Amino acid sequence: MKKSPEPQNYHDYLKLDSLLKAQELLSDNAGERAHDEMLFIIIHQVYELWFKQIIFEIDSILEALDRKEIDESHIGIVVSRLERIIEIQHLLIDQIKVLETMTPMDFLDFRDLLTPASGFQSVQFRLIENKIGLPKHQRHSYGGTDYKSKISDSHVNEVSKSENSTSIFLLVEQWLERTPFLVFDDFDFWEQYQKSVGRMLKKDKKIINTNDQLTDSEKTNYLKQYSVTENMFNALFDESMFMERLKNGKIRLSYKATHAALLIFLYRDQPILHNPYKLLSRLIDLDELLTTWRYKHHLMVTRMIGRKIGTGGSVGAAYLSQTAEKHRVFEDLTSLTTFLIPRSDLPELPDYILRNLSFYYDSQDKK
Repeated sequence: MKKSPEPQNYHDYLKLDSLLKAQELLSDNAGERAHDEMLFIIIHQVYELWFKQIIFEIDSILEALDRKEIDESHIGIVVSRLERIIEIQHLLIDQIKVLETMTPMDFLDFRDLLTPASGFQSVQFRLIENKIGLPKHQRHSYGGTDYKSKISDSHVNEVSKSENSTSIFLLVEQWLERTPFLVFDDFDFWEQYQKSVGRMLKKDKKIINTNDQLTDSEKTNYLKQYSVTENMFNALFDESMFMERLKNGKIRLSYKATHAALLIFLYRDQPILHNPYKLLSRLIDLDELLTTWRYKHHLMVTRMIGRKIGTGGSVGAAYLSQTAEKHRVFEDLTSLTTFLIPRSDLPELPDYILRNLSFYYDSQDKK
């Protein structure tokens, strides 16, 4: 018989005695209280609590994706967990507004007491970045040193382990590479899509050339710009060109995974692709919100300290600005919009493929 839990008290269950005593103002110890130090501490403690919840959700996502066969229910779980993380990210961004009720002069009342403590030392945030899939070589250098050099010795092993562990990016890439809908019996989606793109590009260039509102120099300029788009499509269709871009670090997602993700985006209206599309879209949302948080943080730090050096020794706002630019994980998914074409130009799928996309896919299913 299952043991009945003991009656719980709200205060004790939430360990509020410990939680509410965790705000120790350094300015009190220094002899003169800085009123806004309490706000500063609580804001950052709340950040760390939400980081803990995000890691909890990420670990469950990794568990759901880390298997050879992923069915529809697993994708649904991943989507719901990502949506929870995204709602938490909105809260993290909104918290900056509360912190901005503290003026630069209020911050200066206790700022020097924080040195060399810095948000850069947040172990949990580094774990989040690594578990999502931010590669070490892509990180913006922190004063020319390894980012782990600023983390306490007791946490370096934990962060190093997360660097070398399976990430959401890697598991999603592997899942996409197993997408079965690229080739059916006598229908090659990629070949048909390439023909559709060719017709679209030809039509677009014709529109430029026949536009009486454009001067000859404007037409030449537009066509020159459009050639960049053509080159991007060429790299998508030519595996050797694609692999060269992959080797040079211009992209991260594999050739096969990119094709699969694009198919999902193009045919997202098909029932069986609804959840895969939602999964990819939520990953883009997560990435964009992380960038938004970094950028908002950059603006807030600029407002608070201007061009001063940060408390952790970094170049303050400038460092934060660079991370917002460089620390994107799922930018390859975001960039797939480059390759979308009008629905009217999409290759028409045979009925037997539509039936599979509508209900189920069985590799043994025949026309």
